[in-house]
Amino acid sequence: MVVSAALASGALLNTGRSASAANFSASDLALLDRLTWGVNASSAEHFRAVGTERWLQEQLHPAGDMSLPPAAKAQIEAMPDVHSFPFDIAVAFEQQAKSANQVADPEQKKAAQQVYQQAMNDRAKQATARTILRALYAPDQLRERMTWFWFNHFNVHQYKGNIRILVGDYEDRAIRPHALGKFRDLLAATLRHPAMLRYLDNADNAAGHLNENYAREIMELHTMGVGSGYTQADVEALARILTGVGIDLKPEDPKLKPELQSQLVREGALEFNPARHDYGDKTFLGHVIKGRGLAEVDEALDILVHHPATATHLSRQIATYFVADNPPEALVQKMAQTFRTSDGDIAAVLGTMVHSPEFAASLKPGARFKDPVQYVLSAVRLAYDDKIVLNTAPIQGWINRLGEGLFNHETPDGYALTSASWNGPGQMMVRFEIARQVGSGSAGLFKPDGPNAVERPAFPLLQNALYYEGLKQTLTPTTQAALEQAISPQDWNTLFLSSPEFMR
Repeated sequence: MVVSAALASGALLNTGRSASAANFSASDLALLDRLTWGVNASSAEHFRAVGTERWLQEQLHPAGDMSLPPAAKAQIEAMPDVHSFPFDIAVAFEQQAKSANQVADPEQKKAAQQVYQQAMNDRAKQATARTILRALYAPDQLRERMTWFWFNHFNVHQYKGNIRILVGDYEDRAIRPHALGKFRDLLAATLRHPAMLRYLDNADNAAGHLNENYAREIMELHTMGVGSGYTQADVEALARILTGVGIDLKPEDPKLKPELQSQLVREGALEFNPARHDYGDKTFLGHVIKGRGLAEVDEALDILVHHPATATHLSRQIATYFVADNPPEALVQKMAQTFRTSDGDIAAVLGTMVHSPEFAASLKPGARFKDPVQYVLSAVRLAYDDKIVLNTAPIQGWINRLGEGLFNHETPDGYALTSASWNGPGQMMVRFEIARQVGSGSAGLFKPDGPNAVERPAFPLLQNALYYEGLKQTLTPTTQAALEQAISPQDWNTLFLSSPEFMR
């Protein structure tokens, strides 16, 4: 179907209704939608049951028992690599690649290499499926939103080298556990992960053969930000500090001079090889760092985390993600102050943001525009609530079509956080098509993998109690009039998911 021009170009209306006029106020729904991957009936009921402040504290400081529903958890537990470590995964795939390359017959060799490539692709698909299942069903929704934010901030591209087999572990062990914790721990975890070391070439960084890629991106993207006062000399100094930090998949230790053997560090696939390290003294951001091995890296990270520019840069990025394309400077500075006084506590920074008047003002209708990932996930969450999808491939496909595929951004800067990147005419037409697919039926979401799999019956129910008790009050007369013209439940669902209100 074609969405009417009136519906596609309409604007949200601030109804001003209070909780007494409707069971869910527009501001409550906006808050819930902003800090999760999309409002749905079950999350709204929990929000109403515990109240705003307790809900916020649950999200900022999630308890250990906030686990996935059993049906979603079972899908993840069945994935081959979910309990494996990067070293074991990488070694197994390296051996498979060697075996394939040693096949003598050209046709058989080609077939073996294709099997190897497909195995890597399968691991990447499983990692994406894990991300989607957690985003859809995890009760600690804010942690999942921040996991996506931080992965994008510390971006790696799955199609460089063998990162496809490591990207799931990178998100699961380097990003998610620290998404609401101390930024220093998060920065260190990404630095020590083989996915990052491979992606930004620090595995090739050695004394006498300096590679500045990672050092530059740590300063430009991960911490201080562009134009924050560091120089090319600082980039070179940090690159020298990072020499020898790389990857080693061999079971035996490298051969070293006796005086260097105590400096060797091996943690899984991570290796600090002292024979590759520049032991000269360095001057980094005005600090003299004595050449002494891996301890130099920790000293440099401390300097970066405590630099005022890092607090401001990260606070502005988070505020852009949650508040506005150009967040108020007063809010950014309040968040930066909390970052500094809390020693980089991410949950504390978020707490300052969500309790600010600037954030409350941003909950007015139309203030934010959903990026593709949030649009697709919020549509599925609203349509199926806690009914667990059995096949995430359609969701992966929709996100890819909208240009924000998970683990798919080639350059270190990650996907854009601002609306202008996602609200063009071509983007909107694809969204309308996805709205039709989600709204018209299960779209393959409930068809398990397998040659003889049968799709389980499921139909999206958007016109439910949540709609009548709250969502309807947020719609403009134009949108409500368009919905009244729907000729079927499928048509109504499609129109609702195509509405400007749902895009925001």
